[in-house]
Amino acid sequence: MYNSHTDIWIAGAFAAVVVDFIVYPFDTLKTRVQSPNYERVFKDPRTGAVKRNILFRGLYQGVWSVVFSTIPSSGAFFTTYEAVKYASYNSSRNPQGASPTIQTSRSTLRLPFDHSLPAPVIHAIASSSAEMVSCLMLTPAEVLKQNAQMVNTSTSPASSNTTSKHQNTNAMREVLSKFKSQPWRLWSGYTALVGRNLPFTGLQFPMFEFVRSRVIDWRRRRKTQKHILSGETRKTPSSVQRDELVERTLLTGLSAAVSGTVSSFVTTPIDVVKTRVMLSATDIPHQPEHGSKSDYRTAEERPTGKKMERPPTKGTWDIGKEIFRNEGLRGLFKGGAIRSGWTAISLSLYLSLYEGGRMFLENRRKEMEGISPGT
Repeated sequence: MYNSHTDIWIAGAFAAVVVDFIVYPFDTLKTRVQSPNYERVFKDPRTGAVKRNILFRGLYQGVWSVVFSTIPSSGAFFTTYEAVKYASYNSSRNPQGASPTIQTSRSTLRLPFDHSLPAPVIHAIASSSAEMVSCLMLTPAEVLKQNAQMVNTSTSPASSNTTSKHQNTNAMREVLSKFKSQPWRLWSGYTALVGRNLPFTGLQFPMFEFVRSRVIDWRRRRKTQKHILSGETRKTPSSVQRDELVERTLLTGLSAAVSGTVSSFVTTPIDVVKTRVMLSATDIPHQPEHGSKSDYRTAEERPTGKKMERPPTKGTWDIGKEIFRNEGLRGLFKGGAIRSGWTAISLSLYLSLYEGGRMFLENRRKEMEGISPGT
């Protein structure tokens, strides 16, 4: 790899923004299916039929909170991931399964000690470290996004006359108003988000790197055999560079889809708990504005001569136990099929766009510095 940190940041941010817009509706559906109010809000109480006009309404509510957080968080993820991975390889005595191209890295970062960790462990450590950094930037956006996804815009009397853009803006404004007095609650669910993403990335990236290395090696052997049998003449450097870019991008996408499907299904229970924790972040009493006669509190929340107290906040573990007790194992896997499907698609697009962008910037940098793309 011959990329700078800026190259990695740009490639990661570009891939994340594109994918967010493509798969966001699926993420909204998953959040609504996993919410504790799914049966009450999105199903007819008499027939049990899904209210499609409500379930599929406003699928892009809250999307801008994700887009604005994606650029720094995805850039930080890949910069940290690549830095830790290549520093670990450079400090490794003999990592099992190490790629033969690792030593071509432009980075000179090295750990202050030597080790002999196998490649899957290095990838797990690198991805977990990157995830913890990324989640610090991503948690507020996730909280805003998932609460905005649950706003029922159809209850507004003017909902039929408002555009999708206005509905999205109104949903986000309504959610932001709930955090005005306590903005630190935007980080509610950081532990749950890290708790979901660490197992996911810890499984997905070692699996992804393993599958990709095997697929690329297989493809190279096939190409070598084909060239020997056909006696093809050597291609021009620009043609080879273009073929490698397309081929690497497609093979990366295939490997990401396989690893993402398995990892996302296995970690669905953690994702359900994380969704419930973040949706509960807005469960705070609403104080009427000064001079206002309106009071939006429920009868249970209104004071009766006593100081109104906040209901006790439930932790991640408590919410997990509550889901299992009330909904069983099936409740912990709610939205698993949707999550696996959109993760396979989004991760395939995400990592293939990232890899393609990274390789494009790498080849461009080599050309500017007068280095052959093949080196």
